[in-house]
Amino acid sequence: MANINDVSRLAKVSKATVSRVLSGSRGVKEESRLAVMQAVETLQYKPSVIAQSLSTQSTGCIGVICATENINQSTGYLHALEKELRLNQKYLLLRFATDAASLTHSVDEIGRGLCDAMIVIGARFALPVLPENVITIDCLDADSARSIHFDRSFAAETACQYVLKQGRRQIALINPESHETAGQILQGYHLALEKFLLPYDRRLVHSGGQALSQLLAQNVPFNALLVPDDATAQDALRQLAQHGRAVPENVMVFSLDSTLPQGVSAVPAIAYPLETLAQRAMALLTGQFSASLSAPVRGQLSLPS
Repeated sequence: MANINDVSRLAKVSKATVSRVLSGSRGVKEESRLAVMQAVETLQYKPSVIAQSLSTQSTGCIGVICATENINQSTGYLHALEKELRLNQKYLLLRFATDAASLTHSVDEIGRGLCDAMIVIGARFALPVLPENVITIDCLDADSARSIHFDRSFAAETACQYVLKQGRRQIALINPESHETAGQILQGYHLALEKFLLPYDRRLVHSGGQALSQLLAQNVPFNALLVPDDATAQDALRQLAQHGRAVPENVMVFSLDSTLPQGVSAVPAIAYPLETLAQRAMALLTGQFSASLSAPVRGQLSLPS
């Protein structure tokens, strides 16, 4: 197995130069950098992660903590993040959290020298105070310069406009219980109704775990249903079938947050660009996040095949 001495001899540079090239340090001549990279490829040299972390005081590892209640949505983010981290020669350390207490425990556990920074994904509970080296993705009510937010108002307005153009004018909405996110979705819902000169019927808007059951029980007619995410969409399809409501003939179900590829989802959806999210996360982690990237991420209309 090749070692750093072999790379140094083949590239005809010092071991210190090899170390600087492999750690990404500046101040190395381009010809020396190319010679080192060619030698690494020729020898198939794999530097020791432990040795690198000791010399750079960096683990090269990013901790990712996923909220288990939103794990189906988070899976797509994980694939995109892992790919982006590999491109940047970093590793992913995965943990899970069920609530604020377990999130705090995970942050404390892996934040003690096991990773350089952390990402929290998909938390639907109130977040505890997090350290400066933690960023959040798709966490409800997260309000921080180190958070990646989605444009929920745009998603709801786009969804309403789509179903209205399909001739569906009685649009029910199942909203998340999170106050901030629910408010954004409701804003987009209102804007679309106003644009099409439709009245707002509060009986069509519900939130909570029994939202769809309550909607079906009150017998208010609706022919379109907006739901927060893919998991809720699947549950809605099951419940509607039990009540004899054919989809999409009787009711068109629309997911406001999908991480499924185009054409895979069984219902129309707003899909978020996972690669863009991963790139924004990396920009935040490396301190390269600019004002132009701070705007909420807008999803795109995704239709089933």
